Amino acid sequence: MKPFENFRGILLPLDRSNVDTDAIIPKQFLKSIKRTGFGPNLFDEWRYLDQGEPGQDCSDRPLNPDFVLNDPKYAGASILLTRHNFGCGSSREHAPWALADHGFRVLLAPSFADIFHQNAIKNGLLPVVLDEALIDELFELAGADQPLEMEVDLHNLRLHPCGGSSAPIEIVIDPFHHHCLIHGLDDIGLTLEHVDEIGAFEHRRRREAPWLFA
Repeated sequence: MKPFENFRGILLPLDRSNVDTDAIIPKQFLKSIKRTGFGPNLFDEWRYLDQGEPGQDCSDRPLNPDFVLNDPKYAGASILLTRHNFGCGSSREHAPWALADHGFRVLLAPSFADIFHQNAIKNGLLPVVLDEALIDELFELAGADQPLEMEVDLHNLRLHPCGGSSAPIEIVIDPFHHHCLIHGLDDIGLTLEHVDEIGAFEHRRRREAPWLFA
């Protein structure tokens, strides 16, 4: 997992509550476990006017002009603004894979489903829980003629809306999760930090119980 670096990005407003993981990446795309290639099928059933299938070329598929992801104003958006209980439903890790593969790096919502929240962090995404009044304010700003840009400063735990007089927004995150994102540590990376201790344990066990390794 790559370390999370501070950046400036466009905010995309997805004004829906209870967005489940089947809406984020529909079930027919779960056959692959490569972690990449899911971006074109993110929000597939809302994004396109036809039925999507695995391996299909999405470049010629008819787009839904009413879905916000297809609005040219938000092209290249890397911050997703949404409503309560984002990522509910099944625990499929493909959901954060699809969001990350599309280019999203930060998710803002009043609440996230617990398992999705954990999966997002383990895949390098930053889910930020914000007060609903602040979420409403950001939706209003994001709906203006010009897209809302925001600076994300995870090192100093701040979000800075660009332009206007909006004050910096505090990022509240578990210190352990903050450490993992800053240093790019998923479960495997965390384990490899202790590779010397693991090797020493295995060496000792080979001496103590050689029959286990016969």
